[in-house]
Amino acid sequence: MSKIKTAVITGQHAFDVLGFHGLFRSIPDVDFYLQDLENFAADAGKVREQYDVLVFYNFHRQTPDEGRVREAIEQLGENQAGILVLHHAILAFPQWQLWSDLCGIQDRSFGFKVGQNLRVDIADPQHPILQGLAPWEMVDETYIMADPGDDSNLLLTTDHPESMKVLAWTRHYKNARVFCCQSGHDNQVFADPNFRMVIAQGIQWLAGRI
Repeated sequence: MSKIKTAVITGQHAFDVLGFHGLFRSIPDVDFYLQDLENFAADAGKVREQYDVLVFYNFHRQTPDEGRVREAIEQLGENQAGILVLHHAILAFPQWQLWSDLCGIQDRSFGFKVGQNLRVDIADPQHPILQGLAPWEMVDETYIMADPGDDSNLLLTTDHPESMKVLAWTRHYKNARVFCCQSGHDNQVFADPNFRMVIAQGIQWLAGRI
């Protein structure tokens, strides 16, 4: 079976480059193509429709005006390419209703705490993304914000007092599967084997492989 062609879309937020690449290189059945949002929108090679999964790891604050970026985002979900909204991308475009609908959180105002020790609990042990996982502990940045609504399927939770309760959830947006994961700040979590399994199986689920 061919590898899962995955666009990893960044911009407007620094990140641990080596650790981030290490996360995706640890997934043997994924071909990942790191690019900023502007390159994704420009689609110079006319390949955007070929991606199986789109991973958003961007932090743009301004709602895009008419143009290629806005057009590309408005087309999300029109085909069946799965969408992973990872960590700070959940906070992107804070005033754009489209992004709130994509993430399933209407009020995305937030606080944050770095370097928190989290116990991660399994909310839906039957979901394919969570197969083979048991509760674990990890170190990551947390967001203090609203949880997704009733139209999302909760996967991972925590009882940490300075974190949103829900760490990962799935939903549908138009024709696409969506997987949102609050975790993913730096190599403390990128290198965590349980987190790597969540992301690997999340991408496989988004691509319809599991």
